[in-house]
Amino acid sequence: MSLIQLIAPSGYCVNQTAAAQGIQRLQKAGHQISNPQIITRRFQRFAGSDEQRLAEINALAQLSDETDIVLAVRGGYGASRLLAGIDFGLLGAALRARTPVICGHSDFTAIQAALLAQCGTITFSGPMLAGNFGAETLDEFTWYNFWHAVSTPRFTLRWECDASPLQTSGTVWGGNLAMICSLTGTPWLPAIEGGILVLEDINEHPFRVERMLLQLHHAGILARQKALILGSFNGATLSDYDDGYDFAAMCQLLQQRLTIPVLSGLPFGHELKTVTLPLGALGELVHDGKQASLTLSGHPVLSDVSRIESHF
Repeated sequence: MSLIQLIAPSGYCVNQTAAAQGIQRLQKAGHQISNPQIITRRFQRFAGSDEQRLAEINALAQLSDETDIVLAVRGGYGASRLLAGIDFGLLGAALRARTPVICGHSDFTAIQAALLAQCGTITFSGPMLAGNFGAETLDEFTWYNFWHAVSTPRFTLRWECDASPLQTSGTVWGGNLAMICSLTGTPWLPAIEGGILVLEDINEHPFRVERMLLQLHHAGILARQKALILGSFNGATLSDYDDGYDFAAMCQLLQQRLTIPVLSGLPFGHELKTVTLPLGALGELVHDGKQASLTLSGHPVLSDVSRIESHF
C-alpha cells in the first residue's frame, strides 16, 4: 500500500475527531501515514506559524522516494501567506525528477496553481484528510474516484448536463474559484491558453460567484479558454430578495456574456461526493447533447498499482 505524507499549509484542523478517523480509515486500508503530528499544530487560526507551514512545503523538495502521496489535512485560509516564500526553483527540480501524488482542494488551490504556473507540476484537486476521508460516513464515490484517478494513466468522468454538443481538448486547470480569483495578476496564476477551466466553491451566493467569474472574464482569462466547467457551489442561502435569481440564472447570464461553452453539474468540490481532477493534465471534453465526458491523461500515477487494487 501507499506511504501518505500529511501537510497542513492552511487552517487549524478544528475537527480533530474527523482527522483521526481519516487516518484510521487509511491505515485500515493498508496505508502508512507520515507526519500525523501536524494535525494538532496551531498558531492563531492557522495550522502552525507561517514559518512552520512554509518549511513543510519547501521540504517537499527532499521528499523520500518511499512517499507516494502528499495529502492536505484541510483548507480554510493560510496558503496565500506562503506563496512568496516557496522555493519554486528547488521544488520544481525535485518534482520534475519524481512527482508524487499531491492532493487537496479549497485553500490548497493557491499552492496547486502556483506549482503549475512556476514548475509545471500536475497536482490533484480532490479529497482531504479531515473533510473527506474523515467524514462521519465515507462516501464510496469519492473513495473510488480518488484511487482510480491516482492509479489510472487515462480515465473518463461522465455526468449529465444541459449544453450544446461540443468536442474540444486542452489543459485542465482551476480548483477553488475564490483562490483562482485571488491570484489574478500574480505570477502564481497559470497562464493557460486553450485550456479547460474547472471551478468550484462553497458558501458563496450566486451573485458572488457571478462577480468572481466576471472578474476572470474582464481580465481576459475566460476568453483564452476552450470551455468552462462549473462544479459544486453549495452552502449559499437564497431569499425572497433574489426574486428568481439563482445559480441557473447566473449560468444563463454567463453563457450570454461568454464566447466559450459553460457546462455545469460536475460533482466536484466541497462535497462529500466529489471526483478527483489532475490539474495540469490533458483533458478531452465531449458533450453529445445529453451527457458530458471528460477524459484525462498525462498526470502522475502511483508506481505500484497492484498495491491499491483492493480499493476497487
